[in-house]
Amino acid sequence: MNKSDKPQKPTQSSRNLILAVVVFLGLLIVFNHLPQVLNPPKEIIFSDFIAALGKGKVQEVVIVENNIKGKFSDGTAFKTYAPEDPDLVKMLRSKEVKIKAEPESAWKSIVFSLFPLLLFILFFWFLIRRQFQSGGKVFSFGKSQAKLHSETATKITFSDVAGVEEAKEELQEVIAFLKNPQKFQKLGGRIPKGILLMGPPGSGKTLLAKAVAGEAKVPFFSISGSDFVEMFVGVGASRVRDLFEIGRKNAPCIIFIDEIDAVGRLRFAGLGGGHDEREQTLNQLLAEMDGFNTQEGVILLASTNRPDVLDPALLRPGRFDRQIVVNQPDLNGREAILKVHAKKVILNKDVDLKVIARQTPGFSGADLANLVNEAALLAARKDKKAVEIKEMEEAIERVMAGPERKSRIISEQEKKIVAYHESGHALLSLLIPEADSVHKVSIIPRGVAALGYTMQLASEDRYLYTKGELLGKLTVLLGGRAAEMLIFNEASTGAQNDLSVVTEAAHRMICEFGMSEKLGHLTLGRKETQVFLGRDIVKEKNYSEETAQKIDMEVRRIVDESYERALDLLKENKEKLERLARTLLEKEVLDAKEVKQIIGYESEKNRKAHS
Repeated sequence: MNKSDKPQKPTQSSRNLILAVVVFLGLLIVFNHLPQVLNPPKEIIFSDFIAALGKGKVQEVVIVENNIKGKFSDGTAFKTYAPEDPDLVKMLRSKEVKIKAEPESAWKSIVFSLFPLLLFILFFWFLIRRQFQSGGKVFSFGKSQAKLHSETATKITFSDVAGVEEAKEELQEVIAFLKNPQKFQKLGGRIPKGILLMGPPGSGKTLLAKAVAGEAKVPFFSISGSDFVEMFVGVGASRVRDLFEIGRKNAPCIIFIDEIDAVGRLRFAGLGGGHDEREQTLNQLLAEMDGFNTQEGVILLASTNRPDVLDPALLRPGRFDRQIVVNQPDLNGREAILKVHAKKVILNKDVDLKVIARQTPGFSGADLANLVNEAALLAARKDKKAVEIKEMEEAIERVMAGPERKSRIISEQEKKIVAYHESGHALLSLLIPEADSVHKVSIIPRGVAALGYTMQLASEDRYLYTKGELLGKLTVLLGGRAAEMLIFNEASTGAQNDLSVVTEAAHRMICEFGMSEKLGHLTLGRKETQVFLGRDIVKEKNYSEETAQKIDMEVRRIVDESYERALDLLKENKEKLERLARTLLEKEVLDAKEVKQIIGYESEKNRKAHS
């Protein structure tokens, strides 16, 4: 763009001229109405004016068309409206009233009648001028809202992305095509038109897309799926057309649509019929994906964490040909992600990132980034020169359970119940071989509702569980309620979340995993999708009432047996339970080493090994 093509800013003189015009018109109105404001005339009806005139009380009048203004003999100003009366002037002369006649000012009438319109025109002109200075956005409803990240601005590369090695390998092919398209075209190969990144929130889908653009060193256009949907009809489809047109002009490039499920949901899934604005936008997106080819050098990337709600037409070959799953990182992936984020902070030598990775199963990449940041903030708050292992472990607890709430006032009796509850969980996690070992126990309130917690640590990432391992988990979960009943002979509300998890897990064991001898190796309950609710998954009963009763009985049996097992183990080790609870009341927080020391776990383990 030449300098002459740029919209010119209004000069200081033009601003002063506009201001002078507005001020002049305002002063004109003020001075014209000032006498009336300071001494407003009394408005009277015409008959009262005639009566006063007959009594000789009128001193002078000013006649302007049919309007009469004047003064009474006592100096009081008045005004009235007079009809057409040819004898009025004779009456005024007979009473020796001073008469002054004025024609109505045409220019004053025009100014006052057009003043509101003039103000509106000036305001509209000012608004249009401002909009053109910002690129004419007032007329750009149908223009794409995509943000351009140029190759110099997109400095994220694959070295900044860790824990998703398989996804990175899949995307290497896209990068190779954008760098050297002839390599693929000479063999007749066709690069995928669209690539869909699927995975849970925080797993790094958007970061991966930016890394692809950074590696390929091409323009990167990013837009959110919700940016296509507006209240104006046709705007979404227009923005889709404009987006692809921009992509063709800047080829080779990458177009990235984040959260595509906002616009790509299953069609005819709403109560408003099949022609709403969102579906028109999706239809235009499908047409555009059919209309361009990858030889133009335009690659479409999209991400979603709800692939189940996407329209099948969007996922067919020829549109989103390749679907890449970005899962939560495993142990090695978490360690690699922690190393990437740890480069930005100063870590003490005692921090072993492998240990931190073992303590964070189920954490996403975003969770791990937040963990490192929280640890750095905690260390800075304590005026430390480096982040130590203590801050890292405290940050894990903050991410998992929320910040500590030491100011929360808890009675001694409640504190005692919480201590025995958490001690029951911790003790059983060591007594049951199939369960994950205890890592930390605390009775310091955290987050919204947690009065205490027991953190268990798996020795490795698990993807399959046996029936015995699941029953062991249920037993540990019921250890808190069992400890309360054993010591206080009364249940509390503290086991609410434990009971919810236990009931759900037992039901899945019966209905999904086929772990019931009475019901056999069956999956009971069919997953159905409700079209009018956006394909939300619900369970449909595909079994009889008799089978439903058997399911309830089996769930009850599993839960009851797990509870009885927990209670029996705690009865056998009641002294250890009390010792652990007393120490927990005193210290409030115990780590795994302290818990094992208190109950004599290592010596008991060695004794059993020798016997």
